[in-house]
Amino acid sequence: MKIAVIGPTYPFRGGIAHYTTLLVKHLRQRHEVRFISYLKQYPKWLFPGNTALDPSSKSDVLQVPCDRVLEPLNPLSWWQTYQIIKKEQPDLLLLQWWTPFWSPMLFLLTRLIQRTSSLAKMHVLFICHHLIPPDGGVLDWFLARRILWRGDSFIVMSEEDFALLRRALPKARVKGTALPPFDVFNRTPMPIHEARAKLGLAANDEVMLFFGFIRRYKGLRYLIEALPQIRQSRPVKLIVAGEFWEDERPYRELVQQLGLQEVVLFYSNYIPNEEITLYFSAADVVAMPYLEATQSGIAQLAISFEKPMIATSVGGMPETIHHHLTGLIVPPADSAALAEATIHFFEHNLAQSFSAAIKADKTTSSWSPLIDLVEEMTAMGRNDMTETAIKSPRIL
Repeated sequence: MKIAVIGPTYPFRGGIAHYTTLLVKHLRQRHEVRFISYLKQYPKWLFPGNTALDPSSKSDVLQVPCDRVLEPLNPLSWWQTYQIIKKEQPDLLLLQWWTPFWSPMLFLLTRLIQRTSSLAKMHVLFICHHLIPPDGGVLDWFLARRILWRGDSFIVMSEEDFALLRRALPKARVKGTALPPFDVFNRTPMPIHEARAKLGLAANDEVMLFFGFIRRYKGLRYLIEALPQIRQSRPVKLIVAGEFWEDERPYRELVQQLGLQEVVLFYSNYIPNEEITLYFSAADVVAMPYLEATQSGIAQLAISFEKPMIATSVGGMPETIHHHLTGLIVPPADSAALAEATIHFFEHNLAQSFSAAIKADKTTSSWSPLIDLVEEMTAMGRNDMTETAIKSPRIL
């Protein structure tokens, strides 16, 4: 099958770039894939974080051949992308939806395609990472409906997004799958005492890790507020490793107000891929106190390092983390519940048993179910709009 894929890749930052890179690599094991990527991504005035490119060292895993064409504010690049697709005549156009920022490009591109008779049989498949982005509003909902109805089928990452897409497009063909493992990183852990020594921690410290971009919806404030209660029972320290996408002063002021300066260790920069092992190796447990989510690339990183998780019951988190087996699930925006779960985790020495369960479970994880699902959705045919019930993302 001939496939055209549009999306970001290295040297752009973040989970979507890693996801697209791996998706293309695994699709190319079975199919002929034309990968169209970006010359530029978000303009600085719209991007809340650092607009610099990924500082990670180059590697064969990160790099895939692609056509770097698209620019967000240059319609000529959109037209050039259309011309590539028209010339290529793929059987499948695979688009990704995670932010309404790309709506103008997607609108024009899909409109041109649907008006081109030679592309009438091409299947348009959307992979939806977030139907409505975290902190999104009415405009995001409007744009999602305006663009996504042009797709022939959809893959979502959580039961929550399945329900939202059904609400937006009642007759859409939708199926769900789990987020595959992000195997672009060195997953060989360092000895825990060595990792902790590099971070100025004692070998016998009890360590939680909050990792990734820091935004309001990720709930870091509630985790910090839980620490005084946790520290009454356990000598836990918290590593916060990731780039702030908002003002970091309120977080640092909160730490100071609570007297946690020696307890919370900030590494507030973008963590390059070659340093990820250090932070995960030093941690006993990974904390994800999110207020909103679908699936999480951080959860997949934790699984790859066989690290237990304490997370909130939002989006697809309970589908990824088995409560009392590979981690603990608590309500969102609840510092007391986070504190109780953390105390319970350390008092009952759950790290070893949870890690063993993760190791056993992840042996069945791969990209094959997603690639199989892409093939299945494409084979159904453009006009077959049969209702399709979602299965558990963990078993598709």
